Amino acid sequence: MKDNAAEEHLYLAFSHQYRDSIFPLHTSISLFLLSYCDCKLFKVFLVPTGEDVDDQCVTKNLAGDLEVHLISRCQLPVVVQSCSLPAVVVKDDKFCRAGLSVVLRHIIQKTFEADPSKKDVLELLGFKKTCLKACAEVSQWTRLCEISIPLAVERFLTGSPEHCQDIPPDILLFERKLGEPVRVHNDDKIRRQKLQQQKAGAKAAVPVPGEEATEELKPGEVHEHPPSSLELSVAFSKLLAQEEPDAVNREAPHIRRTKTSDLPLLDHVFAEGLYFTVADLVLLPCIHQFLVFSKKQGKNLVNLPLISNWYRRVQEVPGVKKAAGKCNMELLQLPELMSAPEEQLQHSASVPDELEEDNEDSNFIGGPRPTMTKLMENGIEAKFSPHPCPSWTLDWTSLPSAVSPGEGKMSRDRALRKQQQLNNLVAAVTKLAKPGDLIVDFCSGGGHVGIVLAYMMPSCQVVLIENKELSLIRAKDRSDELGLNNIWFIQANLDYFKGTFNIGVALHACGVATDMVIEHCLRARAAFVISPCCYGFIQNTQKFTYPRSHQFKEILSYKEHMILCRFADQTAVQLPPERRLIGKQCMGLVDRDRAWAAEEHNYSVQVMSMEPESCSPKNNMFVGIP
Repeated sequence: MKDNAAEEHLYLAFSHQYRDSIFPLHTSISLFLLSYCDCKLFKVFLVPTGEDVDDQCVTKNLAGDLEVHLISRCQLPVVVQSCSLPAVVVKDDKFCRAGLSVVLRHIIQKTFEADPSKKDVLELLGFKKTCLKACAEVSQWTRLCEISIPLAVERFLTGSPEHCQDIPPDILLFERKLGEPVRVHNDDKIRRQKLQQQKAGAKAAVPVPGEEATEELKPGEVHEHPPSSLELSVAFSKLLAQEEPDAVNREAPHIRRTKTSDLPLLDHVFAEGLYFTVADLVLLPCIHQFLVFSKKQGKNLVNLPLISNWYRRVQEVPGVKKAAGKCNMELLQLPELMSAPEEQLQHSASVPDELEEDNEDSNFIGGPRPTMTKLMENGIEAKFSPHPCPSWTLDWTSLPSAVSPGEGKMSRDRALRKQQQLNNLVAAVTKLAKPGDLIVDFCSGGGHVGIVLAYMMPSCQVVLIENKELSLIRAKDRSDELGLNNIWFIQANLDYFKGTFNIGVALHACGVATDMVIEHCLRARAAFVISPCCYGFIQNTQKFTYPRSHQFKEILSYKEHMILCRFADQTAVQLPPERRLIGKQCMGLVDRDRAWAAEEHNYSVQVMSMEPESCSPKNNMFVGIP
């Protein structure tokens, strides 16, 4: 066991306690993971959302031997006050991790670092350690686990009797996803083993004359196609650290010759597929509460045979029942599948799938000229404001090496272009900033923008927000080398930053992230300096639809706007000059739509080109002032 060098504080929201769970469910989930990992590396604080909280009543009913403290919101570290909970921060430090997925992944990694023998804990992160790594703004699966299902269950438990009649659509969506085929790394091998097993089983199942089948379905019982014994043995052999079953490892020649397209598909064993991951630990407290409440209400739950089987199977995982016991969760025993009334079956067949956007129009062919002509006929063209200070530049030679974006991490040419990009953003922010301002560097990456701003403007506080942990750690290392004390680091999705600020900045925010940054700035009535990127990744999401502005919506369809976005990415230097020119015009049109959308919120927005334009193929820049 390694020594824990720095104590970390884990802050969890607390609204109320209901039976064996603490709400919001994000808190129950976090405590359940701590129990499952047997992790005591964090000092845990509950942050009440209301006033009437009984200290002793709360702390004595919590997870087993876990010591928990109460703290008010105003007593939180300042960097945590601007974030959604749960959040983790090293004591007296300025590096905060916020949001359920980020915090859970951090707990898992710290548990393994402290005790490398806990390889089963590290396996919770899944293949290539990517489970719930993609942020909820772009990953439908992360959104379902992290946001949609916990909220759906909370609403179900607190709703009116009429509201609780139907199974929440997000629960039905999880049921449906459990019925989808599984794709896993190296699944070709497992699918061939399954085919061989099926053929062997078919031979063994040939009926013997004179003998009748004795197994019959009882009235009302559901036939639900459980995963074959192969999937179960593969999944549980990994959990029990055993070798995978080799009874069918040697494939017959006719099995080896079978086309991949003809192989049987794999069935779900756990939430993400064959293997037990942190997604199962996120969903278990939620589904448990839903099942307990439904059972108490006397509801006939089936239309959820796959969820029922998943719930039973998760209980068989070593350590789950022990963790549930520590958290006072009395797991239900569901010995047989429950049946749903016919109308419930019909209801699930038409589950409103909020996660699957109707983006069929994005599968198009054709060029941008008709769309550009249509806009031109309505008086809309790509126009760029003059750059207010085109020759302004930092004296990079006089700055410490840790301020420079190069510092051995990129080629000399690329470092020069990055410096030129930074000149543009820093010049614009310098004109806007006042002493005491709080400046947020969204999608900060390795901190190229934020570190320069913090160094050049010591009277301002700078916050770097980035979802990728390694990038933010590199930024903090550079900041520590410079001795900066006016900078904070937040590893979180953009949606989990709730603080107020004066200026928002983003260099090459990818696709929809540009619109998310603009939205944050509009909500805070903050000025913004943004350079967009990856226009081809723009598409309708739960939060954003395109076009953005009233003017563009009156003229263009979603499909036509997507044509502009796709061709706005055609600006690479190796493309023909005419193609690059069209790409630049498309960039200008997409960003003009964004600028007009911001101006509908009483902003003044200019779209300009960075100087020199050769600093990046994506060289547009917004400057917005409320």
